[in-house]
Amino acid sequence: MGVYLPRWVWVGAGLLACASGMVNVVGYLGFEHQAITHLTGTTTLLGGAIAQGDMRATGQLAGVALAFMLGAAVSGVIVQDSTLRPGRRYGVALLLESLLLLIAIPLFQHQQVAGAWLAAMACGLQNAMATTFSGAAIRTSHLSGMFTDLGIGIGHALRGLPLQKRRLLLCLLIITTFLTGAVLGAILFAHLRYFALAVPAGVTGVAGLVYMLWRHLAPQPST
Repeated sequence: MGVYLPRWVWVGAGLLACASGMVNVVGYLGFEHQAITHLTGTTTLLGGAIAQGDMRATGQLAGVALAFMLGAAVSGVIVQDSTLRPGRRYGVALLLESLLLLIAIPLFQHQQVAGAWLAAMACGLQNAMATTFSGAAIRTSHLSGMFTDLGIGIGHALRGLPLQKRRLLLCLLIITTFLTGAVLGAILFAHLRYFALAVPAGVTGVAGLVYMLWRHLAPQPST
């Protein structure tokens, strides 16, 4: 079965993946080389910290994981659905993500771990916003699933099996835009340091405002 998504979903997924790439690289380059959205790596480091009895690192890493989960929980409260469709309060969620990233900037500047926690919460909120639509999982803050789906597609192609071309294109879009965001974020961090987070904050904030305006001008039937 193919993946049929409206154009606004494709554009939104690309923008959000780009923003996540920026946030993640700023966290990695700036705050104790701690990635923000890569919870597999965070959990691995957490296990190492526990084994070594490093309570400081344990608290920091556990906080990042819990903050990401809290952001997802907040998204669940706001959006109140696991199906991506117009009419849900995505604008509010995007504005909240923008605010969290802006508040994280001065905390990062003072090397406060709360900056990483707020950034992780923002990414968890974003990732939970776009979960499923027409049976297609959309994850914008990490790429393991996208690379897995691409690998499966390559395997199917080698066997001559039918391909879900739209699904594979979506994976390529998210991978490409996430990588682009990481490149841009690294360049911006070299010049602006933690103020580089103002860019993904601006992207998500503007996206939230545009979505809310669109919903006001073109309301959808309630479901």
